[in-house]
Amino acid sequence: MECHVSKGIINYEVCGEGSPIIVLHMMGTDHRSMKSWLEPIFIERDDWKRIYVDIPAHGKSAITEQVKGTEDMLDMIIEFIDTVLPNQMFSVIGASFGGYLAQGIIHKKRESIKGICLLATALHLPGSERKLPAKVVYEEDNSLFGELDEDIYIAFQLLMVYQNKSNLLTFLKEVQPGRSLANREFLASDWKKEGYYYKFEPFSNVEQLHQPTLIILGRQDSICGYEDQIKLLRKFNHASFAILDQAGHMIQIEQRATLISLVMDWLFRVDKHFN
Repeated sequence: MECHVSKGIINYEVCGEGSPIIVLHMMGTDHRSMKSWLEPIFIERDDWKRIYVDIPAHGKSAITEQVKGTEDMLDMIIEFIDTVLPNQMFSVIGASFGGYLAQGIIHKKRESIKGICLLATALHLPGSERKLPAKVVYEEDNSLFGELDEDIYIAFQLLMVYQNKSNLLTFLKEVQPGRSLANREFLASDWKKEGYYYKFEPFSNVEQLHQPTLIILGRQDSICGYEDQIKLLRKFNHASFAILDQAGHMIQIEQRATLISLVMDWLFRVDKHFN
């Protein structure tokens, strides 16, 4: 499905009926990387309307020349939400850069937010030295990489702690299809130099947020880390906060069972809070 907004087009897929959840994927792939692991959760409880979004410049979501950075992407997503969910309450799930976009949505529309789930989330840290663990690899099967495309090989090695056949097959099935659709021209440009961080600090306009929240991080995540995110606990006073060992940036692949269990608990808490 497509939604035309002032700075481009938002492509999205809707599954189920019920309380809406906006789902935002990480940079460089598309909505299928989230749908693949989230949908099994709802086989037994189809009381949530899952709205899987291709974030701007990803998947089939197109941008105009007006889009210079993250704030423009956020404007597009908020315009999309106001169009498809006018005056409605909703929850939000965001992974990595999608988590940073989610924080912008929460800042702008906090009165409309029911629940918050941030997975391996990026943070608003302009001018700060990020605390990142060193890159580690706990398992590496070099026999897998002989005929692998170099671009895929580099991404897989960067993102994964357990570089085995099972994880590679999952990566190729769930993440790589979206990577082939990403707007590489825009993403490879210099937009991050001046346009990555918001001009505002998320949540600076409120002392605390009371929505049921889940924050999940990988102990071996060398992309977004886990230490800096501890500051989020000061804002979210109903947050479950998990740092998962034996997981890098791709928690949804390397620690899927634990992740699903935590998300199911979060959904229960959102239900309980509003019912």
